[in-house]
Amino acid sequence: MSPLKQEAMNTINDLPDDADMEEIMYRLYVLDKIRKGQEAAQQGRTISSDKLKQEIEQQW
Repeated sequence: MSPLKQEAMNTINDLPDDADMEEIMYRLYVLDKIRKGQEAAQQGRTISSDKLKQEIEQQW
């Protein structure tokens, strides 16, 4: 089993038995966003919090 599939299965298995489809989808969505963020950080595709603040201030 691929590591990604195993991680998704573990996430689902950790949910309570009465979890509904919305909760399952939300947890998988969060898992996906965390993985993508980790990949971006490893590839250096991040900006500092100061740079982010500057960009937000420029928009307003």
